[in-house]
Amino acid sequence: MKIAHVCQFYTPAICGVKQVVEEIAKRQVKSGHEVHVYTSDWDKKKRIKKKEEIIEGVHVHRCFNIARVANFGVIWPSVFFRLINNNFDIIHSHVFGHVHYVLAALAAKITGAKHVHTTHCPWSDAYRSLIGKLGILISYNIFSRFSAMLTDKFIAITPWEIDFIKKYGGREDKIVVIPNGMSEDFFKNIKNNSFKKDNKISAKEKVVLFFGRLNVTKGPDQFVKIAKIILKQRKSKDVTFVIRGPDEGMKSEVKKLIGDEKKIILLPELRDRKKIIEMYQAADVFVLPSYREGLPLTLFEAMASGLPIVASPVNGIPYEMKEPENGFLVKYGNNKKFAERINELLNNPKLSSQISKNNIEKAGHYKWDLISKRTLELYKSLLQ
Repeated sequence: MKIAHVCQFYTPAICGVKQVVEEIAKRQVKSGHEVHVYTSDWDKKKRIKKKEEIIEGVHVHRCFNIARVANFGVIWPSVFFRLINNNFDIIHSHVFGHVHYVLAALAAKITGAKHVHTTHCPWSDAYRSLIGKLGILISYNIFSRFSAMLTDKFIAITPWEIDFIKKYGGREDKIVVIPNGMSEDFFKNIKNNSFKKDNKISAKEKVVLFFGRLNVTKGPDQFVKIAKIILKQRKSKDVTFVIRGPDEGMKSEVKKLIGDEKKIILLPELRDRKKIIEMYQAADVFVLPSYREGLPLTLFEAMASGLPIVASPVNGIPYEMKEPENGFLVKYGNNKKFAERINELLNNPKLSSQISKNNIEKAGHYKWDLISKRTLELYKSLLQ
């Protein structure tokens, strides 16, 4: 098959959707398919000069962006002409409501390609500007509805999305649920783990981890507040709280909230997968105090690393995480309850150990090889 993925960001940008596309695309290449990724030339910080390259066998085409909205919306209309000038079997677009979704749907219709669209849980206007909310209102109800008529199959990453897809024009018989996945690397035990030593954390101390974009929707500020509640309660000071992720507007506020507290560490952005795995495996509890999520890759990475989880029950998370089997679900903003549940895990090694075993077993169902296989089977069924 000749496959085109269309997404707003790709390497070197840090983005959950980018990670999904990258993992699927490189496996499709290994399966013998010709795979192209069409993306913008924006990496959330600057314009990327290199427009054409091959990464792990994937042909990457970066289209000139003519406008940007905050750090998530990019307009790059030349993708339409590039898609119609190639003979693709499958055009697979990513993220509902964006301009490139409309252009990919039109290109597929004109060329006769099958159009698959993964929505990636955009269904909230919280923490968006007035212009952003207006844009969503217009896009969802006009342009995206039109694109939905031209879409052969929708991939929902969680059942939570199904009603939204139907609301904005997607027929139920066109919807299939295929979750996000995670790399098998996270199952491999790192010997001589130096994470604590490198970050001057005592080997005897427990580590509570926040790993994600420093974006208001992810709740890094809430994590700091939760950490301070716990540190006041635990006189022994035997816990260090670690925050790590790329800045998306919250870094300065997080620093200010931390103040001079030595037991809360804000670490620089990290892209080295081995170091990321070391960090997970050095931790004792993973915390997701999010206001909004899709189906975060970090949820499965933490599970594969054997971490018990305390998370907000938002969007796709409660479909994949049950309590107490996988950890605990706590309403966003209830920081006292978050602190209570984290303390419960820190104080009860037997409970944490059982959850760790459960999470490693559950994560095995979300390996990228399995997710990629299901995606290819969907393509083949459309072409038949």
